[in-house]
Amino acid sequence: MPRSFLRNTLAVLFAAVILLSACAQPALPTPLAETDTPQPTASQTASPAVTDNAGNSTAILSIEEDGYAHLFAYDPAGGALTRLTNGDWDDITPALSPEGTRLAFASNRLGHWDLFLLDLASGGLTQLTNTPEYDAAPSWSPDGSFLAYETYRDDNLEIVIGPAADPANGAIRLTTSPAADHSPAWAPGGRQIAFISNGEVILADLDRPGDDRFQNLSNTPLASESHPVWSPDGTRLAWAAQSQNIGRSGIYLWEAGRQLPARWIGDGSLPAWNAAGDRLLTLVPAPNSNFIITYTLDGGILQPLTPFPYQVNSLIWLSAPLPSPLPETFAQAARFTPAPLWAAFGNPLGEGAAGRWSLVELPDVQAPYPQLHDLADEAFSALRQRLQWEAGWDALASLENAFVPLTSNLDPGFNEDWLYTGRAFAINSLMTNAGWMVAVREDFGAQTYWRLYIRAQAQDGTLGIPLHDPPWDLRARYNLDPQAYEQGGAYTEVPPGYWVDVTSLAAQYGWERVPALPNWRTYYRGARFTEFVLTGGLDWHSAMLQLYPPEVLVTPTRLLPPTLTPTRTPTNTPTPTNTRTPRPPTPTRTPTPTRTPSPTPPPTSTPVTVVP
Repeated sequence: MPRSFLRNTLAVLFAAVILLSACAQPALPTPLAETDTPQPTASQTASPAVTDNAGNSTAILSIEEDGYAHLFAYDPAGGALTRLTNGDWDDITPALSPEGTRLAFASNRLGHWDLFLLDLASGGLTQLTNTPEYDAAPSWSPDGSFLAYETYRDDNLEIVIGPAADPANGAIRLTTSPAADHSPAWAPGGRQIAFISNGEVILADLDRPGDDRFQNLSNTPLASESHPVWSPDGTRLAWAAQSQNIGRSGIYLWEAGRQLPARWIGDGSLPAWNAAGDRLLTLVPAPNSNFIITYTLDGGILQPLTPFPYQVNSLIWLSAPLPSPLPETFAQAARFTPAPLWAAFGNPLGEGAAGRWSLVELPDVQAPYPQLHDLADEAFSALRQRLQWEAGWDALASLENAFVPLTSNLDPGFNEDWLYTGRAFAINSLMTNAGWMVAVREDFGAQTYWRLYIRAQAQDGTLGIPLHDPPWDLRARYNLDPQAYEQGGAYTEVPPGYWVDVTSLAAQYGWERVPALPNWRTYYRGARFTEFVLTGGLDWHSAMLQLYPPEVLVTPTRLLPPTLTPTRTPTNTPTPTNTRTPRPPTPTRTPTPTRTPSPTPPPTSTPVTVVP
C-alpha cells in the first residue's frame, strides 16, 4: 500500500461542506487593535528578474530576516523589495484570494500560530483563527468561500476545510492519517485538493468517498516533494522535489487528465505561476544563499540565475502590482531598518604578532576545548541566547567540538576542517539518539548538506513549528537493508511535535553549514551534519593565519603537546634516523620474560634398599 496516505475520511465531503455553509453562523472576525499594527521596516533592492509582463506583477515572499520571517513585496521587473510586515513574530505562507485583493497567511504574533487576513488596498489586518494548535498554509476555494489549511491534530499535521470568514468554526477534516499531511493547494475547478503526505504529492478528489479518493501523483520513495501549486486554469500542477539521485531535484510539472508522470522543468524549490499560466517563477537554493529564476513550461530559462541573498520560505506571484501610493501601514513598514543581531568585538594580539588573534573562552559550555576565535565568540553567544529563547532550552551548552588545536587529530578527511580555525562549532550529535535533534537531507549537485532541527521544550504551540519534510536517518544504514546501506541511510517518518530550524536561525547570525564529505554514505562521521562555520569572508588558509604563524602551516611535522615528564618529547620527522641493520632471524626461540621462581629446597637423601 502507499505510504500512509490512505486514510478514513467523511463519506461525501461536498455534502458536508454544503451543510456547513448553510448551518454555520460564525461571529465576525475582530480586527486587531492598534497596538498590534506591524512596526515599520526597511525597503531594499534585489536584482530584477525578467518576466513576460514586466511592471505589471508583484511577488509576495516570506523572507527570514533579523531572526524572524516577514512578508515582502518583490517587483520581478525592477527588483524592488518592500517590507509589508514587521515585529517580533513570524509571518509565513501567504495565499492570494481569488479576486486578488486579500492575503491569507499564518502568524504567531499573538503567541500561537493562527491564520490572519491582510487587505492589500488598506493594509487592514483581521484574525481568522484563534486556537492553541498550529494553523498555517491556507488555500482558497475558487469562489473564496472556504479555506483549506494545515493544522496540528493528533500529534501530526492534517488538512482541514472551513469557512473563509471563520475557518476553525466547524472545520471538516480532509485527512485523518498518522502521516504528516500539509501544504494544501485547491484546484481552480473546485473539486480537487493537492497536498503533501510524508513527502509524496497526493491528489484528493472531493467527489469520491472512501480511500479511493486519494491518488499518489509522485510515487517517489527516493525523493521528498513539497509546495504543490496549480496553474490558473487548473490544467497543470507544479511542485518541488528533493531527490537522493543527483540531478533530479527541482521543479516538476504534472499534466492533469493525462496518464503521464510529472516531468522535470529545472532547478528550484518554490514554484509560483504567473497570471497567464505560461511562466513559473521560482527560487533556486544554494547551500548558504539563493537565486531567483523564471522558466517557460518547456524548461526554457528567461534570464540567467539572479542572486537573491535572502532566506525565503514562501512565494506567490500576483497578477497586479500593489496599490500606489502604499497604504500607511505598508509605508511605515517600508521605512524601518532592523538593528544588527550581533557585533564582533575584539583586538588582534600585541606587538610581534601582527594580524594574529587570540581565542576566547566560552562561558558555561562543555566541549573538549570550549574556545572560539575572538571575532566569532559574540556571534556564537548571540545565537546561543536566541536559540535558547526559541527552543526553550540551551541546546548549545554542550558541544561536540568548538576550537580544535593543531595538536589534536580529527578523523580522516578533516585535515582542513574549520574547527581548527576557531571559527566553527559542532553541536553534540548524541541529541539525535535521544530524539531531540533531526536532520533533513538537502542535495546541491554532487554535494550533500543538512538542515538541522531541535525539538522545542514546550509542545503547546508557543515554540517552534511542526516538521513538514521527512528527516534523513543516517543510522538506517545499520538495519541490514542493502538499499539503505548503499544510500547512507533512508527517509524516515516525520516525527511528532514542534521543532526549531537551527540551520535557518544560525544563518541569520552568519553561521553557515558545511558539506558532507564525499564518502559520507559509508563513513558516518563524514556527514558533518552538526557543524557550523563563521567564515567572515575568509578561506581556510587565511583563517588559520589569524591564529598561527605561516611556518606552522607549511612544515610537514605535526606539533605535539608538551608532556608532564622532563624527558624530551619525540616528534615525527620525515628524515629516517640511522639504525642498526638487523641480522637474519635465527632458529633459536626467543625466551619470554618469566617471573623468578621461588628458591628450591635442597634435596634430601633417600635410603636405597638393596635386594640380595
